[in-house]
Amino acid sequence: MKRILWVPLFLFCAIFCIKAKAEVDRNCTWNGIPLHGKVKVVKSFPDILVEVVSSFPDLKVKKVNSFADKCGEWTFVESFPDFTVKFVNSFPDIKIKYVNSFPGI
Repeated sequence: MKRILWVPLFLFCAIFCIKAKAEVDRNCTWNGIPLHGKVKVVKSFPDILVEVVSSFPDLKVKKVNSFADKCGEWTFVESFPDFTVKFVNSFPDIKIKYVNSFPGI
């Protein structure tokens, strides 16, 4: 009987731990990927799945043309990216909101 009670508890912990690990952390990284720099939009095999939202984002993103060295500053490129993204409408890794000022978490 005791063994049966551990199964739901284990599943809950496993789901919670996976969800907690997949969030943007205080260092402005997601799974070790810094969320600033040169970004390439791809259709397959992205580093990060991204959903653009209008409220409650994980990260506020400012598009810049050069020197994207602060949290949330992205320069979109076609070659030599720091990381790749794919824009999706559901089940994203992170949610972003485009801003003109004060990018970051």
